[in-house]
Amino acid sequence: MKERAKTVFLALAVTLFAASLICYPQQSLEASIRGLNMWWEVVFPSLLPFFIVSELLIGFGVVNLLGVLLEPLMRPLFKVPGVGGFVWAMGMASGYPSGAKLTARLYQEKQISTIEAERLASFTNSSNPLFIFGAVSIGFFHNPHIGIIFALSHYIGNICVGLLMRFHGKSHEKTSSKRDTHPFSLRTAFRVLHETRLKNKQPLGKLLGNAVRSSIQTLLMIGGFIILFSVINKLLYMVHITDRIAFILQYILNIFQLPKELSIPVISGLFEITLGTQMISQVEHAHLLEKAIVTSFILAFGGFSVQAQVASILAEANIRFQPFFIARMMHGCFAACLTYLLWKPLYVHFDTVDKSMRATPVFLTNHAPIWLLEYWQFLTRYGPLITIICLFVYVLLLATKWRKEIVQ
Repeated sequence: MKERAKTVFLALAVTLFAASLICYPQQSLEASIRGLNMWWEVVFPSLLPFFIVSELLIGFGVVNLLGVLLEPLMRPLFKVPGVGGFVWAMGMASGYPSGAKLTARLYQEKQISTIEAERLASFTNSSNPLFIFGAVSIGFFHNPHIGIIFALSHYIGNICVGLLMRFHGKSHEKTSSKRDTHPFSLRTAFRVLHETRLKNKQPLGKLLGNAVRSSIQTLLMIGGFIILFSVINKLLYMVHITDRIAFILQYILNIFQLPKELSIPVISGLFEITLGTQMISQVEHAHLLEKAIVTSFILAFGGFSVQAQVASILAEANIRFQPFFIARMMHGCFAACLTYLLWKPLYVHFDTVDKSMRATPVFLTNHAPIWLLEYWQFLTRYGPLITIICLFVYVLLLATKWRKEIVQ
């Protein structure tokens, strides 16, 4: 009975989505173009180098070396192997959904167990510093200093999630066999590096080609989800479902003494973080602190678009998505609370004539990360060209692979 109800619900949802596309073709096209622009201007050129380098580091055994060196840190704190430190670092540097992709890769290579993969995916996915400082704080809020609050609350909150998720699957882990671990030693680390490289007998050219193909395939999937959820978000607004949900959300915001004007931006952010954070920054009837708290929650939650990307990646490796979703809820709560707690210690408040709240940081006043804004502008200007060139290379690699298969 439950499966039948699920089938009917999914069929009805897809049918309504198709009908909405027919009723609002112009709005759907505009939303689709907006999602496409975000993907090929920023997402693709910013994530591709990290994905390719990560594949190469895994192939050459550098990740195994780091695993031995980071074992004394990652195992006691988060109850994951040392290779999780590499996933954690790359996830913070490159942003969503790099942590999920690398976790799935390590799980497929049997370097981590199922429970360890679920723990690792829960706290290694986060927004990258480029998006937090370049897009949100500078681009949307026009305040480079507020990025310090966003970044600290975001990354500290993710650490708190990792510390809590170490208890995930503890009862199951007792009955399973303990995995082999290497003692901390530079000699052991380099021995593991050498053994891993010898096991991987692929030539450099083939390894590089596989890394490029795998990375671009993942980014194509990510682009599809970005466009899809951009359209869904717009259609929900057009059929007035967003307004109805916002009416209910107003009561929840009122519990936390947040203005009702933030309800629609929050709903947009729950689907797609870029649009949501931009709308939050434009709300006039809200103090900067209130907008910062809500923005931190949205950045940590990730949005359904990002979560769909992660769910697709984890599903390919047979890793459960539910622990990741629970971790995102915890991360959102931690980030929002940390934003509130860090606001007074790091900022000096003063009122302006129009009684709106603004802020000036106590430190780093003259050292705002303006280079991030320049990098963001570089991506938006040359990102499409980089994407087109990379897609052309991808087509050439696929054609070469197919031709070899036909000859064989």
